[in-house]
Amino acid sequence: MIPPGLRRLPAVLVVDDELRSLEALRRTLEEDFEVFCASGADAGLEILEREQSTAPVRVVLCDQRMPGTTGVAFLREVRQRWPDIVRIILSGYTDAEDIIAGVNEAGIWQYLLKPWQPEQLLLTLQRAAEVWRLQQENQRLSLDLRTAEPVLRRQVDGKQARVKRTFGLESFVRAPGSPLQGVCDLIERIAPFDLSVLISGESGTGKEMVARAIHYESRRAERAFITENCGALPDTLLESELFGYRRGAFTGAVEDRVGLFQQADGGTLFLDEIGETSPAFQVKLLRVLQEGEFRPLGSTRPVTVDVRVIAATNRDLEEEVRAGRFREDLYYRLATIPVHVPALRERPMDLAFLARQLLAAVAVPLGRPQAEFTAEALACIAAYRWPGNVRELQNEIQRMVVLASGDRLGAELLSRRVLCSPVGETQAAELAWLEGLAGGLKERMDQLELQVVKEAMIRHRWNKSRAARELGLSRVGLRAKLARFGLDPEPQA
Repeated sequence: MIPPGLRRLPAVLVVDDELRSLEALRRTLEEDFEVFCASGADAGLEILEREQSTAPVRVVLCDQRMPGTTGVAFLREVRQRWPDIVRIILSGYTDAEDIIAGVNEAGIWQYLLKPWQPEQLLLTLQRAAEVWRLQQENQRLSLDLRTAEPVLRRQVDGKQARVKRTFGLESFVRAPGSPLQGVCDLIERIAPFDLSVLISGESGTGKEMVARAIHYESRRAERAFITENCGALPDTLLESELFGYRRGAFTGAVEDRVGLFQQADGGTLFLDEIGETSPAFQVKLLRVLQEGEFRPLGSTRPVTVDVRVIAATNRDLEEEVRAGRFREDLYYRLATIPVHVPALRERPMDLAFLARQLLAAVAVPLGRPQAEFTAEALACIAAYRWPGNVRELQNEIQRMVVLASGDRLGAELLSRRVLCSPVGETQAAELAWLEGLAGGLKERMDQLELQVVKEAMIRHRWNKSRAARELGLSRVGLRAKLARFGLDPEPQA
């Protein structure tokens, strides 16, 4: 007998009361298995009791007709004591009752008939040994999963909490009294209800951010959030993207494609720039919203989905409806709950908070984790109208970080259009800053001159020689203007 530590082949127990048959089976199997032989049931049980604690027997091959007991009775006891062993009956009789009893009582895996063929017998036992291995692997994986389930649940819960902090209401930067607070309150109230939402606002105000917040504050937060820019694709491509298609639906459709509506099933689909779609496409979209089903291109069967649709536009859709460019019935289907996102110029109190948050987000990837604004830079940021809204502010901050020679981001790093904006201009709301100049011609010219001088001084870091040279003034003339306008000749902290 091979010592347990040296075994390399899977172990098989062969039980047969005919010694010649037992020897033939051993010779057939010994090259591929470690073969234990027993001439009866009692001897077979002794071998199993001895071997199972060291290197377990994987397969038992047993003759059906033996003195004192049957193969089925022996394998029934094997099943009770060592249920993992794969059990095979070998018999020269084709009694249906024996076969049924073997399957029902002893859990027989295979029933082989004599005379057996060596190749068939060997293949059967190889498959049986593989079944045993797969059973052990399945048990091990099941145990690992049971052990890991609490850990996996904690990891999933932690990731979901981080996603909600990143995209939920906690991600909105706003100061007390900000117009954005009303938007956040509305999101909190409408998120739990599966109603369509239409988000309006200028480009760059964060309409997609609002849509994500609605999704992650809703009961659909654990399902998919899918986005599509409707203005970026023609109707034909947009239809195939949203509804999918079947192979052969058109030239180039070489395989089935699952559309975004199906991908978002159970979750939320965000349709940005919905005002850019054509009336023909609007009809198809309306049917999906009304019926909750659609047909992929090239398919005759409808697909039913459960999707919450959130749409966004920077257009005045009510005006588009009056002009006949947008379907009225689709508008009212989308605008069950309208949400308007205020422009950045309407939120001057948020600018400092928002600028610092954007700086924290872009500084690390750009290699400036300690970067911070000077007070003068923040004052200039607060004075500008930001027609491009949050997107423009983010680009400006990235530019400042890249151009900075250190961690202090001064006003001189700002673009010229930002520096030329007069302080207090954000309070001018919808008016251009020139229209906000007060007084007669002389007073207005003085205000213009003040802004030009201030912008030049900031850009040249309050170096009077360089600023005077650019403005075509002498140093004495520049000093006089600085004194007249009350400008500090030193950079602010």
